Amino acid sequence: MSRISDTRIRTREAAAQLVTSGRPAHELTVDLIYAHIRQGSRTTINDELKLWKDEQTRNDALASALPPAVASAMLSVWALAVGHGEKVFAQRGEELEAEMAAANVRASTLETAQAELQGELRNARGQIDDQQVRLAALLAELAEAQGGRDAALRLAEAAAAERDAVRARSEQALDAMRSAHLGELEALGATHTDREAALRAEIDRAATRLEGVQKRVMLQSEEARSAQRQAEGALSKTRQRNEQLIADVHRQAAEAAEHRRFAERHEKQLASMMDEARDLRRERDALARQAALLEGQLKARRKSRPGRPSGAGGRET
Repeated sequence: MSRISDTRIRTREAAAQLVTSGRPAHELTVDLIYAHIRQGSRTTINDELKLWKDEQTRNDALASALPPAVASAMLSVWALAVGHGEKVFAQRGEELEAEMAAANVRASTLETAQAELQGELRNARGQIDDQQVRLAALLAELAEAQGGRDAALRLAEAAAAERDAVRARSEQALDAMRSAHLGELEALGATHTDREAALRAEIDRAATRLEGVQKRVMLQSEEARSAQRQAEGALSKTRQRNEQLIADVHRQAAEAAEHRRFAERHEKQLASMMDEARDLRRERDALARQAALLEGQLKARRKSRPGRPSGAGGRET
């Protein structure tokens, strides 16, 4: 039962007690009633006191117009009917208040769940942002690795070109020396035989120089091949690193997609909870309007009824 109903009841009880103690009904005031009950607003006490005085006036008029036995019987029946109606009305009011309290509890629970879902959603969005940052870093590292691979390919191509150039220069030098020595041999063949030994010695020296040139050419070729092997090794490592980075990128993209799906599920749950909370608020408002309507109907019924017995102490919700 509400506080206002309790104030109205106590107002009627205090008025009945004061009249019983010998104070006339028309002398009762709001301050006198408030001093007696010590609760409620003066406006509520004033409204209920006016209703009580009007009822007392009607009761007195009815008692004077009818035989005492008939008036007493009618007032007793009316008091019983009003008391029963007020009990039923009070019971219905308590049921409505219980339903409203349950609705408020459900709304509070849904609001708490909604706050938890919003927190989880914020965490999921933060994880997605972190995954996107990591994905961007992996993409940058992949671009850097691809640049290293391209540089290694250019180094290998330069080493191969240098090897081919060294080989070409060596072959040109060898052909030139062979041509020169053949010319010398042809010229020496036409000269005096006593220079043949010197020519042969010169040929031997030329052959020795030729062998030295060939050794240098072979050494330069081996160095070029070594440089090519190093470049190929660097290229292989770069390719392996590139494949690993690509796998990491695919894994991070899959994790980011999973987090997005998780966030979408929580957003749907949050929307469903918000809809249910709105429905509960509408249901609570409807119950409040129904309680207000019932209270208005009771007031109207009291204003329209012919009267009630003195000191009955009627109840109102």
